[in-house]
Amino acid sequence: MSGHSKWATIKHKKAALDAKRGKSFTRIIKEIQIAARNGGDPDANPRLRTAILAAKAVSMPSDNIKKAVMRGTGELEGGQIEEVMFEGYGPGGAAVLVNVATDNRNRTVADIRHVFSKNGGNMAEQGAVAWMFERKSQIFVASEKADEDKLMGIVLDAGADDLRNDGDQWEVLSAPDAHEAVLKALEANGIPAAEAAIAMVPKNLIKLEGKNAASMMRLSDALEDHDDVQNVYSNFDIDEKELEAME
Repeated sequence: MSGHSKWATIKHKKAALDAKRGKSFTRIIKEIQIAARNGGDPDANPRLRTAILAAKAVSMPSDNIKKAVMRGTGELEGGQIEEVMFEGYGPGGAAVLVNVATDNRNRTVADIRHVFSKNGGNMAEQGAVAWMFERKSQIFVASEKADEDKLMGIVLDAGADDLRNDGDQWEVLSAPDAHEAVLKALEANGIPAAEAAIAMVPKNLIKLEGKNAASMMRLSDALEDHDDVQNVYSNFDIDEKELEAME
């Protein structure tokens, strides 16, 4: 099992909890608003199309989606949201990318800097760690929903680069421009995606143990819990037994 898949699994479980708390609604609405700046027609705007699919996956009312699109295009008044990617290092030297959507950049910078320093990390300058990641389509499929050979054939034929076994789910990685084709191929074969997004996937992993592992998990949780944070990406790898001990 690859380390970043374990990280992705942790994020997936957290996303399920956030959905129950309604927190995912806020994040998806912000993503829709940002995406809609490049046009309110989802057929001509892949990012908006992906955001709307995510909204429907958590049963967001169509009226909420429509209003978010209209705020993004300027048809409705609303706070101007800025998208920013912060970079930093976590405990043990793990690279961290923090994608935020904020209406007050100065406040958010101060908040994120505080979260890093409080949890054994530090913010870095732009470009310091971003090169350690690749922008990829990342799709998860529950293991019981598809046989490996069948799934591999479907996704590779649709343009995917890799299929990884993540225990209770499959992780499908593709180039961003293949995202929709792979999703459509899964849908055409009656295979539901548990989660799908364009993500920053680490090229290599750094192994963390003991205090560094525990501190890194605290840092990632604290960052994820901030209201302006959309996504957190990292390249850490933690042994399965240590992860279980933390739960």
